[in-house]
Formats: sequence, C-alpha cells, structure tokens
Amino acid sequence: MADESPTDLEFERTPVPPAAQLGWKSFLGQYASEHVAGTELMIGPLFLRTGVGAADLVWGLVVGNALAVLSWLLVTAPIATRVRLTLYAHLERLCGRKLVPLYNLANGVMFCFLAGSMITVSATAAGVWTGIAMPSFTDTWPSGGGWIATTLLVGALIAVVAAAGYRAVARFAALAAPWMVLLFLAFGIIGLRELGVTRIGDISEAATTRIWPGGEPRAGATRFTFWHVCFFAWFCNLAMHLGMADLSVFRFAKKSRYALASAAGMFVGHFMAWLSASILYAVQLARDPGHEDVLPGPMADAACGVAGLLCVIVAGWTTANPTIYRAGLAFQAIVPRASRFKVTLLAGAIATVAGLFPALAMKLLGFVAFYGMVLMPMGAVIVADFWLLPRLGLQRWFAEVRGSACYVPAAATWIATLAACAALVQWGGVELYFVSLPGWCLALLLYVALSWVWQRRASGDAVRAMAGAPGGAAAIHRGMASSEG
Repeated sequence: MADESPTDLEFERTPVPPAAQLGWKSFLGQYASEHVAGTELMIGPLFLRTGVGAADLVWGLVVGNALAVLSWLLVTAPIATRVRLTLYAHLERLCGRKLVPLYNLANGVMFCFLAGSMITVSATAAGVWTGIAMPSFTDTWPSGGGWIATTLLVGALIAVVAAAGYRAVARFAALAAPWMVLLFLAFGIIGLRELGVTRIGDISEAATTRIWPGGEPRAGATRFTFWHVCFFAWFCNLAMHLGMADLSVFRFAKKSRYALASAAGMFVGHFMAWLSASILYAVQLARDPGHEDVLPGPMADAACGVAGLLCVIVAGWTTANPTIYRAGLAFQAIVPRASRFKVTLLAGAIATVAGLFPALAMKLLGFVAFYGMVLMPMGAVIVADFWLLPRLGLQRWFAEVRGSACYVPAAATWIATLAACAALVQWGGVELYFVSLPGWCLALLLYVALSWVWQRRASGDAVRAMAGAPGGAAAIHRGMASSEG
C-alpha cells in the first residue's frame, strides 16, 4: 500500500495512528447530527403516507433502531478499531485491485444520490425565502430556474465543508446537533398543539385517530406494518453498519464501544425526529387534505418560522456532509494519486446534480432499501473474511497475501447475492424491505464456502508447482516436517 503523505491527515491508505484517534464525543456529535437531519424530514411524512398504525410505527421503530445500534456495536466497530483502515483500503487488501474499483464506484454513486436527496431537502427551505416554485410529490424534473439556482448554491456550500475532511465534518456536526434536536422536538410539540393536544393524556388518542390511524396507503405507497417499520429502521443504514461503510468512520475511534454513540442518532433522530416530522405532515393534511406534497421547508416554516427554515437547511447539510465525505473516499480509492479534496468536490458536484431531481427524495424509502441491498454483500464478505476464515484455517486478506488482482470468491459472492435478492423480489414476492437480511446471511455462507474451495485449490496448485521444480519434493517434505514440529 502507498505511503501516507505527512501532510494528509485523513489516512486514506494507512491505519489511523493513536495520535489521530478521537474520543466518544466526536461520534456522539456526528451520529446525533447526521441522523437528526434532512432525511428525517422526508421519512417521517413518507411513513404517514404508508397508512401505518400508531402502535406498529412506535414499536417497529423501538425494535429496529435497537437492532441498528447493536449492528454498529457488535459487527462494524470491532473490525474498524482493530484494522483502522477505510472501507476501501480494507476491501483492496481483501478483494484485489481489479474488483475494488467497481465496488467503490457503486458505493460512491449511491452515496452521492443519498446526499443529493438531502440537498433537495435543504433547497426546499432556502426556496421559501426566495419564493421559487417548489416541486410537487409527483415531479421528476426540476421545477424551474429558481429551483436549479437554489439547489446549486446549497450543494456547493455542502461540498466545500465535506471536502475539508472528517474533522471539519465532525466539528460542524457537533455544533449543529444540540440545536437541531431542540428544533425537532419543537416541531413535534407545536404540531401536537395544532392537532388539539393540550395534555399528555391526549397524545395517545390523537396518535391513533388523527396522526397514524392506520388504513389504506396513499397513492404510490406500500402498506406498512410493524415488520416494515422494524426492518426499515434497522436497514435504512444497512450500508453503514452491516454493509461496513462506517469502517471509514470508526477507524478514528479509540475504543469499539464508542459505537454506542449511534444510539443518539437512532433514538433521537430515527425515533423522535421521524415522529415529529410525521406530525408536521399530519398538521399539513389537517389544514388542507388535498395538499399531499412532502416539502420539509414549508412544513417547518409553518411550525417555527425562520428557526424552522434554518433547521431544515442545516439538517440537510449535516446528513449530506458525511455522506459526500464517504463518497469522496470511495472515488479517491479508485484513483489513489488524486487529491481527496478535489475528488470530494467532484462527489459534491454529482450529489448536487442529483439533488436537482425531486423524485429521488420523494421516493426515499424505496431508494434507501435498494442502495443498502446493493452494498450489503461486501459487508458480509468483510465480516466472514475477518472473523470466520482464520477460524477455519483459511487465509484472511487472500488477495494481498497472494498478490492477486481479483479474489474470485468475493466477486462471485457479490454477484450471486444480488442475483438471488433480485430473484426474491421479482419472482419470490418478497418486498424490497425484507430481502437484505436473507441476502446478508447468504453472502456470509457463500463467501466462506467459495473461499474454502478456492484456497484449497490454490494450495494444491502451489504444491504441484513446487513438486515440479528442481528439488521440489524435498522442499515439500521439509515444509511438512517443519509444520509438524
């Protein structure tokens, strides 16, 4: 692997040294701000459109978010704090240089699209001040020149912060998190008051009859049950935890238990903030049942005025910043000699262009499930390679040890798992939200089985090559005697 430049503090190609490792507060701030953010202002209202009932929503979020925290704590962080490499450097050691660029490209593009939806969210708030024409729920293309100009400006500001590096992202997040948490709480309280809730005892009745009464979904939405909510809450960040993208984040953690900081994001962001945003949408529908557009800016403006608009803008930033940072790492891993700063700016530009198209944000539930499924198999490969292969007498990081440009079991596992998931959705009748769990387990088992066959064959080829060389038989016997001794 290439030597780290002494002037580059991001350690894209080498393990993070002790002097650069961070305490738990850095991760608490990042996860609280990243998940109390722009996505929440879209996902909350989109939940309401699914016709989910109040009890299914609340308990599904409790269980699903707990599973997500455990995934970071027990699966992602232990590997990250032992190896201390980015996801992309780790995969290069495991898969070889030929396979990793394809994965990095898919990873970077997916992250750019996710960040683009957050730029859309921030633009809906900035657009309230400028009076531009807002996109409707069914729009695919930009709604006009004002929308394009606003989105480009917001995207440019976000890209510059992300390009400054992880420490800039973490500092920005730590400053924004406490304020945004209070604003999201205010959204929920004000929304409940608008719906006639004046006492704590009234919340249950309002939740079950006026906010999430259950029933038929609105046009274009899937009917959600407890299981839909649970699996969505668990797997909306699948690419980050079981998909192992947050190896790039937790490589800076001094201890693996700092992954508990993700609970701040899950139970403040993916619980309180989702519910608060959903309440805002319920208020909008109560005022005008025909107004079904999901526009976080106008909803927040109606609740909290200027403070609400600022919250939406900053909320979009705090999600898009680390997401563009991750995308920049993915693209930089494809071209290691390229400047990470410039590559991250490129990722920001792609995300900004994606943000021009409102359909990406309006269909966020399905997109999040899809991108997690695409990136999930390689997370299972990393887990199996790090924990299982050595216990089975197989070689970890086979591509690096053997100098292989492409480790076939990893490539075959990714392709076969995605094909199996697609078949389950297309012909098996399994909804996209549920396919990733069996897919992850399949990838784990498939990678171990293929590695066992591949490495046994590679060992046999090596033995035959030694036997065919001058003095080869003697060398084999000496090697066997040495291992027995």
